[in-house]
Amino acid sequence: MNIKKTKDLQKSYKFIDLFAGLGGFHVALEKLGHKCVFASEKKIDLADLYEKNFDLIVNRDITKIEVSDIPPFDILCAGFPCQPFSKAGDQNGLNDQKNGSLFDKIIEILDFHKPKYFILENVRNLVTHDNGKTWLYIKDKLEKKLGYSIEKRIYSPHDFGIPQHRERLFIVGSKYRLEHFIWPKKSSEKTSIKNYLDSNPVNINKLEFKKIEVINLWQEFILKIPEDHLLPSFPIWSMEFGATYPFEENTPYAASIDELTKLKGSFGYDLSGLSRDIIFQNLPSYSRTEQLQFPSWKKNHIRKNRAFYRKYRDELRPIVKELSNLEVSSWQKLEWNIQGGERDLYKHIIQFRGSGIRIKKTDFFPSLVTVSTQIPIISWEKRYINPSEGARIQSLNGIQLPENRGACFGALGNAVNAEVVNKIATELIK
Repeated sequence: MNIKKTKDLQKSYKFIDLFAGLGGFHVALEKLGHKCVFASEKKIDLADLYEKNFDLIVNRDITKIEVSDIPPFDILCAGFPCQPFSKAGDQNGLNDQKNGSLFDKIIEILDFHKPKYFILENVRNLVTHDNGKTWLYIKDKLEKKLGYSIEKRIYSPHDFGIPQHRERLFIVGSKYRLEHFIWPKKSSEKTSIKNYLDSNPVNINKLEFKKIEVINLWQEFILKIPEDHLLPSFPIWSMEFGATYPFEENTPYAASIDELTKLKGSFGYDLSGLSRDIIFQNLPSYSRTEQLQFPSWKKNHIRKNRAFYRKYRDELRPIVKELSNLEVSSWQKLEWNIQGGERDLYKHIIQFRGSGIRIKKTDFFPSLVTVSTQIPIISWEKRYINPSEGARIQSLNGIQLPENRGACFGALGNAVNAEVVNKIATELIK
């Protein structure tokens, strides 16, 4: 791939790209004039693509290579697997049987080759994982065992005017001291996602008719709230509208059958005369937990939703009945993340998530994730975002992408944003 290089006032260094994925580190450093001499990627389809995009044979299993077989290099780049530390995973951290030991492989490579610099990337949760013990382990290995000076910071593409909110932890290290290094300054500039969209998109993935009906229903819902009243900033859980099951002092699990049969379940469903199993089937899924007490955040959401419905019961009752008939429970929830914004769903970014239907401003694009069912929706065009547009948002425009749409967005969701890396590397590698 021919990448246009920036004016290079730096020395050209050799770098390696571990857990390479789509090659975000490669794009960033090659643009600065540096040369990749080794790359590793376990997924066969991504390794094949990497070879096509960058004309470099890719190692398929970093755990099996002798570190002495890796060519000499000056910079190590690695977005090591984040699943052990992500809130979306099991959070087994360094004890994760599949990926937890991969950080120690990085340490082994650094220890043998002793490169001048490294740039590591992971989820922001790594810093607080296991009450901070995981970060202390990583910090001790890099500083005390290997003798690197290190710094860490959380950045998101939106910090640099790219309309994607995707916070990631970056760790930089140098065999020299880091007095020369200044973290890139964040920008207050906001850019609409419309600047990143294809002008004449082809092979578009149209929004399904059922989801259009769901959006239309929620559009009707929000228009029922008087214009001079703010829409809820908390997640709207419509199944709480009319519900009276216990949540403050105890939970349904802790309540007796006699108590529950006198109350109402989801959407005000009458629980009288029902068995305990049938009662629980008619409660919201998040209330069926085997806990004696709900966490405070859940109590807060339930309390606010019930109060909201009591206030607007007359206006909302007909629409709530339709919401109760939706076939997917997550469609019965709405997250309005545009407080004070125009109340037209077809002017914003929409994402169907497990937690509900999320509405975002066009300058606050949601993070691309590996789950293909959560691909963001360009509502005003009634379609999903295209792979080429997703690549542009990740600053990876111009590279060849996986042909399968699901696999493509999975790879983009795992990718490091090349522009963020470019800005960090510009300051570090001097």
